[in-house]
Amino acid sequence: MTESHKIKLMSYSLIAGFFLTWEVLCVLLGVSDLILPRPSEILVTMWTRFPVLWPHIVQTLYATLTGFALGVLIGVSIGVLIGTSRIAYGVAYPLLVGFSSIPKVAVVPIFVLWFGSGTTPAILTAMVICVFPIVVNIATGLATTEPDLEDVLKTLGASKREILWNVGLPRTMPYFFASLKVAITLSFVGAVLSETVASNRGIGNVMMTASSNFQVSLVFAGLIILALMGVALYAAFSFLERRVTGWATRGNDIAVS
Repeated sequence: MTESHKIKLMSYSLIAGFFLTWEVLCVLLGVSDLILPRPSEILVTMWTRFPVLWPHIVQTLYATLTGFALGVLIGVSIGVLIGTSRIAYGVAYPLLVGFSSIPKVAVVPIFVLWFGSGTTPAILTAMVICVFPIVVNIATGLATTEPDLEDVLKTLGASKREILWNVGLPRTMPYFFASLKVAITLSFVGAVLSETVASNRGIGNVMMTASSNFQVSLVFAGLIILALMGVALYAAFSFLERRVTGWATRGNDIAVS
């Protein structure tokens, strides 16, 4: 068994051990289902309520991925701009830092005021919450291009656009995919946050409704579903990262396994 397989086995064992310990402690301590339902009860709730939950899962996934795609488009554009221009960096970066410091829950009511309740505020919240990490990583990746390499390419007659396309952007790919793995999880946070405030659909709305009706197992079922979707998308981007940027991590057995 290779080291990577051992690590995966240990990871799966840790997850199984966590839920098993949770189950046993709830039984031994007699914890009420209104406080902390057992994992077995949560699984039963997920199974029996899945036909009802499915449209909400699709809604949350749609809002998350749409907002994420818009955030990537905006984040890459701004990142390239401030990563290749000192003037743009000095002018725009402080504004981005200030905007990212605003709690995103504070902008949800503004989006609701502008666009009404529903899907649009969820998409916009998912978008704005994932822009900053993408901008920072793209700009950092472009900034790591060696000045000596740029000077050599300029001497050979390469234009700034050719240097950016052939050297800057490829060297930025590891940073870009690292930001994607962070941004997709943040997009889920933004979408669900908006759904809990201003939507009648989505997993966030299901959890809020279930909480008000003391259906604690359904609340935890929503959490598990969100976690599974987040892990699945994180794994998808990790797979793409290994295929696109394997050259950057070929010395790391864990990263390329």
